[in-house]
Amino acid sequence: MTSTSLRTRLFLILVAATGMIWLFAIGWIYVATKQEVESVLDARLQEAARMVASLGTSKSVATSATETRLDGSAETLIYERQLACQIWSLDGRLVARSRGAPSSNLGGTQTGFSDRRIEGENWRVFSLEDADRGLRVLVGDRLGMREHLVTDIIKGLLAPTLLMVPLLGFLIWSSLNRGLRPLRRLALELQQRRADDMSPVETGRAPMEILPMMTALNALFSKVEGARRHEREITAFAAHELRTPLAGLRTQAQVAIGTSDPAARSSALRQIMIAVDRTTRLVRQLLDIANLDALQNPPRDARLNAGVIIDEIIDAQPARDGLRVEVDPMLNWITLTANAELLVLALRNLFENAVQHTAHPGLVRWSLERRAGEIVIVIEDEGLGIPPDELPLVTRRFFRGRHKSSSGSGLGLAIAELALRANAARLNLVNRTDRSGLQAEVILPRQAEVLHGEDGLPEPDLEIGLATTGS
Repeated sequence: MTSTSLRTRLFLILVAATGMIWLFAIGWIYVATKQEVESVLDARLQEAARMVASLGTSKSVATSATETRLDGSAETLIYERQLACQIWSLDGRLVARSRGAPSSNLGGTQTGFSDRRIEGENWRVFSLEDADRGLRVLVGDRLGMREHLVTDIIKGLLAPTLLMVPLLGFLIWSSLNRGLRPLRRLALELQQRRADDMSPVETGRAPMEILPMMTALNALFSKVEGARRHEREITAFAAHELRTPLAGLRTQAQVAIGTSDPAARSSALRQIMIAVDRTTRLVRQLLDIANLDALQNPPRDARLNAGVIIDEIIDAQPARDGLRVEVDPMLNWITLTANAELLVLALRNLFENAVQHTAHPGLVRWSLERRAGEIVIVIEDEGLGIPPDELPLVTRRFFRGRHKSSSGSGLGLAIAELALRANAARLNLVNRTDRSGLQAEVILPRQAEVLHGEDGLPEPDLEIGLATTGS
């Protein structure tokens, strides 16, 4: 695709617009000038006719008519024979005429103004009748001369205009160069920047027309810098978090290799398994949050059974002594439409968080609530809960509060919130009121009701609309 010059485009637009305005002005001047000239010349015809009619005898009339023509010729040197005068008697005899006037009757018997074609020329004639003297005075001029006069006036106006066209074009081009100078300065500044320089461009002296673009550019720089800072934070955190378990793995492996005590070797191997599990979970969460950051407009068209999803999440969690898990049977009768991968990711992280913070023996309970316009999947644990001042902070990445788990990374709740948000749902965290522990609520837009059979229980295998997933 060929690039177009903004300067050239603006120049052509301005020149075309200016030319159209000039053409309109010339047309308007032509029409107005023609009307004004015709009005003035018509008035002159009337005055000439009255002057001739005011003369006395026929002899003096003839002389005056000639003098009138000569006077008119002296006033307008380039328009010879512009006026023609005839004097006719009322019985149809030509009494007198000016030199150059046609021999044919200029106006017939009609009084006032008339347009006539005589001897191949168009004439504008004014006729005045004097009944007392028995005379009719006809004064006329050629319409071609009128057009010639108007054309000469327009040419006189166009001559300086045509001389100004190159000058106007130069001024427009120079003005565009000057007006586009801030864009060239901006382009030069961006070209000279280092690749890692995300500082905002200066907008203090920017023209109003390019200020929105510069503001948007600064916003883009800010987003890119935020993304780069986020990547650095993840890299630094991953390096820090992985260093400890890897060092522990090496230490425990050395212990297992160097000891001959079966109990010490077994303990070292168990510690190795714990470190491997923690490292595996950390790497998985880092990959999950990287995928969520790159995700845009995920499809939400999978039909999911809440109970089945929750059962799969529970089965995938390693068994822990003294931990019990309860699932509300109502979750098995709800089928919702959502993005399966994101929903499973959110519910799995919430469940893992509940398991990590639940005291042993303890209980993690899944339940279903239906509120006005919403379906809520609730996950309750029996841990210490979250201090109230930390509730707004726990969904931030890498945040670990006062009641943190030794195997946690500070990413679980952040991943859950991101995944739910991408699934048109939201996460609400509150401390339990009946005892210590946290209540995590997955709030989904309610787009269908759970139907019941005649016995009051949900009908099996009932497909219920849309919205989310529950377990």
